[in-house]
Amino acid sequence: MKNPEDILFSIIVPVYNRPDEIADLVASLEAQTDGGFETVIVEDGSTVPCLDAEEMPDGILRVKGHETVRLRYYRKSNEGRSIARNYGMDRAGGDYFVFVDSDCILPPGYIAALRRSLVADPVDCFGGPDAAHESFSPTQKAINYAMTSFLTTGGIRGGKVSMEKFTPRTFNMGFSREVYECVGGFREMFSEDIDMSTRIRLAGFGIMLFPDAHVYHKRRGNLRKFWRQVHVFGMSRITLELLYPGSMKLVHWLPAVFTVGTVALVAGSFFCPWLLLPLGFYIVALWIGALVAERDLRISFLAVAASMVQLLGYGTGFIKAYFSKIILGKGRDIAEEIEIRKGKNEKL
Repeated sequence: MKNPEDILFSIIVPVYNRPDEIADLVASLEAQTDGGFETVIVEDGSTVPCLDAEEMPDGILRVKGHETVRLRYYRKSNEGRSIARNYGMDRAGGDYFVFVDSDCILPPGYIAALRRSLVADPVDCFGGPDAAHESFSPTQKAINYAMTSFLTTGGIRGGKVSMEKFTPRTFNMGFSREVYECVGGFREMFSEDIDMSTRIRLAGFGIMLFPDAHVYHKRRGNLRKFWRQVHVFGMSRITLELLYPGSMKLVHWLPAVFTVGTVALVAGSFFCPWLLLPLGFYIVALWIGALVAERDLRISFLAVAASMVQLLGYGTGFIKAYFSKIILGKGRDIAEEIEIRKGKNEKL
């Protein structure tokens, strides 16, 4: 492995019609205290370009007004975020590829934290947690609590205490060029980051959480969009189980159990109101946890609503996909379907 102090990081960002978010992300990259990185932005068929740029003979778009950062900018037809990430890796020059979403903001010491962590613990694949920036809306902060609290996700998204082995997510994930050359790129599927992390682990590479290398992740702006997102997450967990039998753990079942239990308790409360007490105690625990974490009364109430959306949205998606793909057997050809999608990547 190359000396961590000499590593060049390639920050790879797929984007689709999010010019305002990219402006915030690029501004945070310009403020980094460690300049040992390049940024590769791949515009995946956007109808609204995210940066002001002009065509150049080398195929890279020359970006105007951002000369203080090493920036590569590409535009391509819309094929999906995974193919866009692979497109970026094929053109990146770094020793490590680091992935963040277009709706992220990086703290000024993010790159420096990655380098310090690699000096202390050289590893081929890593990830970090996410947090809510002070500029985020109350709803965004509430959703962040729902996605990061041990009471809702069991800490599996980079928490200090976790019910499952840490799995990096593409809002804050990195791996070496050697990993890419051995394992290949991302598959075009939902939960492609979990799939990628699983393949990396199965190939024998080490994966580590770098708790000091956090990002600010805006996530969805309202609870309706958040429901749709977590519902898909729940469905994709079944796809991952079909691809990797035995990979599903107890923590992945909990939202489905919560969903069934909540329906049963609410239905039973018509006959015995006391049955709602366990649900009430849990809601109070969520509220207190959010109030302690955010120190804002409004956000704590929104966090309870966001947590219910997170658990019930994921749980219903999980149940729906389990019934369809496993009980009815409609997911038996999922591996073949993924391989067909993978062929699109190999044509790049």
